[in-house]
Amino acid sequence: MRGRKQCPICRHHWFWQLGDGRFKCRHCGHRYTFHSAWNIYRLPQRVKIKLLDYFVLGVPVYRLRFKRLASYRTIEKFFRTIRYCLAYHERCQEPFKGVVECDETMFGGRKVGKRGWGARGKIIVLGILQRNGKVRVFPVKGRSANRLIPLITRTTKPGSLYYTDEWHAYASLSVRGGHIVIKKEKGHPKGRNHLNGIEGFWSYAKHWLYHYRGVPKKFFHFYLGEISFRFNHRDKDIFPLIYQLLQIMPLEKINKI
Repeated sequence: MRGRKQCPICRHHWFWQLGDGRFKCRHCGHRYTFHSAWNIYRLPQRVKIKLLDYFVLGVPVYRLRFKRLASYRTIEKFFRTIRYCLAYHERCQEPFKGVVECDETMFGGRKVGKRGWGARGKIIVLGILQRNGKVRVFPVKGRSANRLIPLITRTTKPGSLYYTDEWHAYASLSVRGGHIVIKKEKGHPKGRNHLNGIEGFWSYAKHWLYHYRGVPKKFFHFYLGEISFRFNHRDKDIFPLIYQLLQIMPLEKINKI
């Protein structure tokens, strides 16, 4: 039998499943128990299924405080574990190729003081979208070329056709592939070229974040992973996808939260 349940001794993937629920490695013979993101919570199966259903529907934790399924902190940590698994899954996707849109935006509530890119307390996010396909998002500490270009290089394949705005940090993309600069006038693109794909994702992401009533900055990248997963599987029922992912995500990865 083959799966992602690695042997803790030799890291081999092949195993037999024993009658007592344990696994026996077919390489070294070690017997072990696999702990996943799903079974580390000592909650009844029906409760975890119900909580996962609420998560898929986008119900915030504060709206479940009267359901009495579990304590507020347990539900909060369970949801955070799901978001971590989704963020980890999105990070392991194949690089994009073909037509790619790149853009940045800022997330954060309204603050008193300077507005625009110099606003205080905002998080800058780089978005890379394969046109008519999937999206990858990254929180970044600035808009300089040495912060944006390495992410684009790692996420896309050489020879891609890049669509960006006029920000000078993208100038070197013409060396890696085709580069089309979208010029705007009063917020609207000139000509037929556009960035409608990534701009549509920004609207989608901010709509999902709105009903959470604020997101902890420490875990903001987990929420980005959740939103990109939802967007990339928008034409599917994500309940069985997330359930399967939680079943195979090893405990040692969850301990990093």
